[in-house]
Amino acid sequence: MPRAEVDRLCLQVHIALDAMRRGMGNAGAAQTLCQAMILTGLLAEAGYGEATFEQMRDAENVISAAFDRGRDSGVWSLDEDGFRQFATIVSTYDRQLRRAPLAAVADASDRLERFRAGESLDQMARKRA
Repeated sequence: MPRAEVDRLCLQVHIALDAMRRGMGNAGAAQTLCQAMILTGLLAEAGYGEATFEQMRDAENVISAAFDRGRDSGVWSLDEDGFRQFATIVSTYDRQLRRAPLAAVADASDRLERFRAGESLDQMARKRA
């Protein structure tokens, strides 16, 4: 991937993380972190970087709680523990984008889009097999 594009994508995620840490986030910031989390897991699954199932499950719980809190109260934030979890994910995401080939990033992005469109992860796994 061109370095300028990687820098742009990473900056968006870092800005979202900072906004959520300061309690100044919004639905878009939470969505950006959620997408980065999913892409991190998909790229790790493809062999680029490390992310454990437990790490992703815990992060999913953190971001789900942030979405619920944001919708209910209008406060879009991460507590200190949630911030630390997502800071680790964002750092992994940065390294993945800098090291993974464009084809791997494109494949992970395509899988994310299919997931957002309603295709289950099980359906995607069957197609890959």
